[in-house]
Formats: sequence, structure tokens, C-alpha cells
Amino acid sequence: MIDPRRLRILRAAADHRTVTARAALYLTPSAVSQQLAALEQETGHTLLTRSGRGVRLTAAGDILLAHTHAVLAQLERAEAELAAYAGGAAGEVRVVGFATGIAEVLAPAIGRLADRHPDVRIRVRDAEGDESLALVLDGEVDVALAVEYRGAPHEDDRRLARVPLYAEPFDAVLHASHPLGQAPAVSLAELADSDWIGPYPGNPCHDVMLLACELAGFQPRLVHSSDDFRAVVALAGAGAGVALVPRSALRGMELKDTVVRPVSGPAATRRVFAAVRRGAEHHPLIRPVLDALAASAAGLSTISATV
Repeated sequence: MIDPRRLRILRAAADHRTVTARAALYLTPSAVSQQLAALEQETGHTLLTRSGRGVRLTAAGDILLAHTHAVLAQLERAEAELAAYAGGAAGEVRVVGFATGIAEVLAPAIGRLADRHPDVRIRVRDAEGDESLALVLDGEVDVALAVEYRGAPHEDDRRLARVPLYAEPFDAVLHASHPLGQAPAVSLAELADSDWIGPYPGNPCHDVMLLACELAGFQPRLVHSSDDFRAVVALAGAGAGVALVPRSALRGMELKDTVVRPVSGPAATRRVFAAVRRGAEHHPLIRPVLDALAASAAGLSTISATV
């Protein structure tokens, strides 16, 4: 009989390609190795091999991992049905998100929940980049407010269920004296020779910026880096370079010595979604949270360009 707890450890090791404590769901590397060894005994197959400092799945491990996704999703569904049978929505839901998403979507959603589901308590955690999805898969949080990026799991990923929330354009932020500052819109190709300001690699917005510039035919010369868009805008206002900033991040921001222009042609777009472990999307605690996030996000379609 295969122990489902060991299947969780196998999936974490496969996701992180390591048996460190982070990937092991709060177990020591030694305990992880012991659990994986026990799983190999249960299955009668070698499931992992060493690869440099990490690990990789064997062919047998790949087969078991495919079944693992289905087994763990079914266990999530069982927990959801039992929770519904036991009496509905009362308890804590842990939600992770990026700063702008927390301000624009999650905070209003908490207000909605307070009115309609007062027994659902939200605990918020801030995280950037692909960290939020890893936190969901590792069981550290229940819901992730995440951004599409190049390495993000696809919509048909068997580990996660996704709810699309909103898509928003990035606007060009320029110093007030920039030659394109009076143009109704800016073509990224016209900024190819500029110094650029943007997020660090690993932040999904960094990937969006790179992809947009690549589609415009150039690689941006990233001179200044910050994951805080207030800092990015301040640097643009100081004449340090140009930037692409998500439109919602500009709302209510002091735009001293800067101009903001929409991007003409193929524009950078931030696509935001909520993600939970597959099978948990109908849990009576989690479903109201997903619905509240979707209702809050619906209003973001009305965001207009800042000029």
C-alpha cells in the first residue's frame, strides 16, 4: 500500500529537484530521504537519481508522479466534500499574492467576504514571482494570486486549478523631458537605445518586459533594478531611464517629473489568475474566496491610461 504522504514528498522533490527542507514540506533532508526510500520499497522501483546537487525522477518515478497528481487532487476533493458535509464555510484561508494584486484585488475581496461570509478568515502573505505557486503546491498556503510568466504551469497542469482574474497593459513611464513625452502613444522600438529600469529576474513582470521588447526587435539594456514600482517610477522621474509599469500599479502614485504613455503595437500585458491545488477549488472555505477575488477583479477592466 502506497502512503499518500510519501506521494506529497515525491511531488515536492520533483517540483524543486531537491530533497532540502523547503522541498520536503518541513522535513529534514534526512527524513525526506528516508520517506522516499520507503516509497521505493513500497513500489519496488527506484524513483529518484542524483543529478549534480539535486535529484531527478527515473522513468518509474515519472509514471508514479503522473498518478500522484490524480491521487492528491482526489484527496483534495474528498476533503472539500467532507468539509461541506460538516457544515460549510468557517475557518481560515491562507492567501499569497504580489503587492499590487493584494491592494487592488485581495483587499477588496476581504471586504466582500466580511459582509457575505463572516466566518471565513483570510491570512495574507506577500510573495513575488513563481514563489506563490510553489507555496500552494507545498501546502504552505491555500490560494495564490499569481501572474503569468514564461515558466508558469500551464492551464492544464494537473497539480493546480486556475481562475483567470484580469489582464492589464503595461504603460511606458518616461522622464517629463523625454522627446516622446508628448506623443499620444509610444512604440517600444523607439526606446531600444534607452537605459531601462525594471524588476529583477524571477519577477514575472521582468519576463513580461523582456518579451515585449523582444517582440519589438531588441533586448532592453536593464541598468537599474527594483521590484518596487514606486522606486521604478521615481528613477524614471530622475531621468535614470525608461520603464514599463502595470497600469494598476500607477493608480494613486505620485508621478513627479514623469509622463505615462500607452504602448502602441503589441503591448506588454500582465495576466493575473488565482490558483489552488487541483481538487480544492470547490472546498466550502476556498470557493467563496475565489468568487470574491473574481468579483473584485471584474472592476479592473475599467482602468484607463494615466496621462
